[in-house]
Formats: sequence, C-alpha cells, structure tokens
Amino acid sequence: MAFKSLSFMTPSTRRASWSGAALGLALAGVLAAGAATAEQKHREDVDVAAASNDGVRYFNAEDIPTFNINDKGEVDWPTFSGFRRYHAECHVCHGPDGEGSTYAPALKNSALNLDYYAFVEVVASGRQVTGASGNSVMPAFGTNKNVMCYLDDIYSYLRARGMDALPRGRPAKREAKSPEFDAAEKECMDG
Repeated sequence: MAFKSLSFMTPSTRRASWSGAALGLALAGVLAAGAATAEQKHREDVDVAAASNDGVRYFNAEDIPTFNINDKGEVDWPTFSGFRRYHAECHVCHGPDGEGSTYAPALKNSALNLDYYAFVEVVASGRQVTGASGNSVMPAFGTNKNVMCYLDDIYSYLRARGMDALPRGRPAKREAKSPEFDAAEKECMDG
C-alpha cells in the first residue's frame, strides 16, 4: 500500500508525492553517515519559527512543518494532534512526552537533530542499528495511516517538546480544529 503523500496535504501544498524507493536512495547517505548519532544542534540553530500556514498547518522558512503557540498560549491544532498521535502510537517505545526510554531514544531530541526528511525516512522505513552497545530495531510504519497521515503533526509536537515550548503532559490550551485540517485528515485516512 502506498500513500499519495507522507502526511495529509491539500493538493496546493508545498511538496509533491514521494516514491519510497527514490526517497530511500536519496537518504541512504544521510542514514549511512550516522544519522542515529547525529551531532547535537544548539537549540538556537534550529528553525522552528512559523513562517507560513497553508490552512492546515504551519511551516518554517524552509517549508518544514513546525508548531505555533499563539498569544493566548494555545498550541495549534496539528501540534495538539501530534501529541495525541504520539501517545497513541509512539510512546510505548519512546516514552511519554518524547522523553525516551531504556531501549528507544528521546524523539524530542531526534526531531531537533535529524533532518526532517531523514526523520520521515526512519519512521516510514524503519531502521536497525547494531553495534558494541547492542541492537536496536525501529519498525517501519510506512503503511500505518495512524502514523503516516499524522507524521507532520507528530514531528511538530516533538519539536515543540525538544525546544521546551511545550511542557510535559497534555497541552493545556489548543486552537480549534479547522475545517481544512478535517478535510485533509479525512482525505488521507479514507484514501
């Protein structure tokens, strides 16, 4: 089963559909070069500022999904959705709130240190890392719509957590779910 896109988007949004094979080849060098042990970035070097909104979600200046917290302290709906989806699908291995566990890394750090496309590739295709410290296996979620339709939301949530813009736990305030988000969600889940 192949998705038209890695996360639901309206046709007018920023990126075209990807072929899993082409993406895998393009990112093989990144992953082989040790993305699992990516150099830690300084928070001030990570661009999380919302520069645009396509009616569904926010993007930074490089057209990468990001979070937005308004003047009332409300998190945008996609980031709230990311909290919900992360805790439904990811926290069993990666710990609550992206904090990591004894056998899986803290994804709040991975979302800051890995390139967005490398992050997507690992989630979609999985990864096995072997070494002196042991083995770790990340299963592939590329055919799981409960992950892939919301991957940009999960990514935005993890970046908000990594930047300490959101505290641990359920976000206290959130914006309402937009009709555009609802339509895009339905299109991805039903498609």
